Amino acid sequence: MFRFFHSRFIPTALILDVDGVLTDRRFLYGEDGKVYKMFGADDHDAIKLISRFLSVIAVTADKQGFSISKRRVSRDFGIEISLVQSDSRIDWIEQRFDIQKVIYFGDGFYDYKVFNKVGYGIAPRNALEHTREAANFVTEAAGGQGAVAEACIHIIKRFFGRSIDKL
Repeated sequence: MFRFFHSRFIPTALILDVDGVLTDRRFLYGEDGKVYKMFGADDHDAIKLISRFLSVIAVTADKQGFSISKRRVSRDFGIEISLVQSDSRIDWIEQRFDIQKVIYFGDGFYDYKVFNKVGYGIAPRNALEHTREAANFVTEAAGGQGAVAEACIHIIKRFFGRSIDKL
């Protein structure tokens, strides 16, 4: 069931969950623990493009893999990343943003609760079922396989009335 949102909604921030949105939900482990995460190829360009319209921030609850995520997201994408537990995201967002002007892109167990508080919620195709049902928009692409790029195009078109070929 998709949530209704106010038609005059103008977002100011896009918050991306890392694992399952920017990645394909898999963690690759070796004897020394978590070694790799699989990030999508087109997301960097889309994030760069949408950053012209709103702030983009990433969050992850993965403390053990934070250095991997930070390297890719902060260093390569050039966006802020914060370690925020999944069940604490609403409070974290409310302390930093006007929550009604936030687009949140998540896939996990608690993300449906975030969708019920923010202005607009997006889930990738491979999100948990109850999370997809609570989202305003579900991408056709899976997390780590173009979902962020698809969502950025959707946001630019829907909320800023622009086509990416004119940017």
